[in-house]
Amino acid sequence: MRICEIIRRGGGSEQPLVLPGVPKLLHLGHARPHPNPLPEGDGTGPCGQFAIESGIGRGIRKLPSDMNTPSKERLLAELRSSGISDERVLAAVAEVPRDEFVPGQLRPRAYENVALPIEEDQTISQPMVVAHMVQVVHPSQNDHVLEIGTGSGYGAAVLSRLAHDVITVEIRPGLAEHASRRLHDLGYTNVRVVVSDGSLGWQELAPYDAIVVTAAAPSLPPDLLRQLSSRGGRIVAPVGSLREQQLVFAERRGGRIKSQRIGGVRFVPLQGSAGFAILDSDRRN
Repeated sequence: MRICEIIRRGGGSEQPLVLPGVPKLLHLGHARPHPNPLPEGDGTGPCGQFAIESGIGRGIRKLPSDMNTPSKERLLAELRSSGISDERVLAAVAEVPRDEFVPGQLRPRAYENVALPIEEDQTISQPMVVAHMVQVVHPSQNDHVLEIGTGSGYGAAVLSRLAHDVITVEIRPGLAEHASRRLHDLGYTNVRVVVSDGSLGWQELAPYDAIVVTAAAPSLPPDLLRQLSSRGGRIVAPVGSLREQQLVFAERRGGRIKSQRIGGVRFVPLQGSAGFAILDSDRRN
């Protein structure tokens, strides 16, 4: 049986890259109107004002993680104090074993509220960053979600606990392969990893109820806005310069898109056609 499919885009065509040990997602949800769209705020956004730094950051069996370790309890308490009030988001963060997404030597620090280095000079995002962004887009159990910037797969894992399915796009083939294997081994069967230019989204499976962008872009990428569901599709992304950005939330209703700034952030740059053109040419797809 064919057990994995990572999709690689190149030269205008899609070429399935089959890897042993990683499952193919056999059924994907379709975009649905969100039952409780986020209300328009006063410019501070659903999470309030905050300043954070970050890296790039399902039909699932019980995960092998102790949800009651002291370090995890401290992390959850810190998330609550920083403005994470959605109990579903807190439960998802509690359930996902972050220690499985960091290098072995860093596992003792897995539940610290900090970004940590992973392969290819990238990082796994700070838990507070992941929780804030997920809370902002408010995924529901029927939502079809797109994530830009797979990294270790941690963000996709958290999203997968709240949504129907997650498509996550990573421009680096090595990271994508490792994340796919990791997600499979942990039982996340409703996540599909795509190797492609994430700044262009993934049109083949659009529209999306929610899009989470885990790297900074000069502006909200137009292709991502077009791939939002016209019935309340939401996107959250860091927007600005290489040195500093604002986290921006936007919602699409028909042909109209309303956006608001949430707070100051600092992310690694989005690389690709609608991002910052600083990726080595030999890493492009």
